[in-house]
Amino acid sequence: MVQKSDQQSIYDQFDTVTRQTQDLLQSVNALSEQLTQLLAENVKLTIENEHLRTQLAGKKNKDDEGLSDSRKVLKRLYQEGFHVCNDMYGKRLGKNESCTFCLDTIYGRHEPQGKGHSHANSF
Repeated sequence: MVQKSDQQSIYDQFDTVTRQTQDLLQSVNALSEQLTQLLAENVKLTIENEHLRTQLAGKKNKDDEGLSDSRKVLKRLYQEGFHVCNDMYGKRLGKNESCTFCLDTIYGRHEPQGKGHSHANSF
């Protein structure tokens, strides 16, 4: 037969394990709620990220519209900080510097040369 003091000890241990189990269950429920919120936020950010990438791709395609492949290369070099104009080709642009001649090289209208055409620019 189990002694009364042993019974009390068993009840105390059972009570302790029960409280620990309830605390653990509360922790699991709180973590589950946090995980659900994080997953929802992740889905929202993934959708927003994809939307922004789509917009950037559309803007890039629109900006490059009408540029030949060689001019797209010049544009990329210019955006990386190098001159692409005849006089300064390959030299570094200064910080926040832009070059009208480079921009004209990339975006300017250059008609094919033929007989009777002049090269004079009109402003």
